Amino acid sequence: MQLSRFVSWWPDSPRRHSFGHGLSDVLTALVAVGTWGFVTGIAMVKSGLTESMATLMTVLVYAGSAQLTSLPLIASSEPLWLIFLAATVVNVRFIIFGAALQPYFRHMSWGKRLGLGYISSDISFVVFMARYGDSIARGTREQLWYYLGIVIPGWLTWNLSSMLGIYLGGFVPEAWSLDFAAVLALLAIIIPLVKTRPMVMCLLVAGFIAWVGQPLPLRLGLAGAVVGGVVAGVFSDYLVHRKQRSA
Repeated sequence: MQLSRFVSWWPDSPRRHSFGHGLSDVLTALVAVGTWGFVTGIAMVKSGLTESMATLMTVLVYAGSAQLTSLPLIASSEPLWLIFLAATVVNVRFIIFGAALQPYFRHMSWGKRLGLGYISSDISFVVFMARYGDSIARGTREQLWYYLGIVIPGWLTWNLSSMLGIYLGGFVPEAWSLDFAAVLALLAIIIPLVKTRPMVMCLLVAGFIAWVGQPLPLRLGLAGAVVGGVVAGVFSDYLVHRKQRSA
């Protein structure tokens, strides 16, 4: 009975097509997600976590930057509050992402929005906003299933690749420099999406602040880069629209 219900539910073409479009748009990004997850899995084990602890961490946390930030603090037996503070500072960008996505999913229940928030990522935000950022209609079924087509494959790819790194990373030579390969893969995905002046300003300002803020503790340079990039993008967008209105 349950199988027949599923079969009758999935062939719904609007849902299937929207999910498929999301999967198609994020497919190339999954290469970077998988590489980054694999590197993070290796890093967790090499920092002293057991394989079971690393597996639990990658499933529950699902945040590569926060995991990599907390690992040195865990290895040096820093206080728990400091570990949580450092991870929170690194992930403060998701407050901005959540606020930008809220108009598209505010009609959903609190529990469903919480679930979407858990499986959301930087890549899912970038891909979704590139398609629907200028959309007048918001909160449609098409947008929801498109977003699910991005975040579900992303979550599965991250966890599978991270577990491969946890259990098989010991066989990978350090000379391969997979961490650098992950950064290159992310750049290859993000750069083609930069098509407007506000996006260019956002990346330039964020990159400069991140570079200057490298010596800051608790990855505060990364948090500053997020805030500075968003402010630069919003201000640049305001100037562009102001110029268009004047013209």
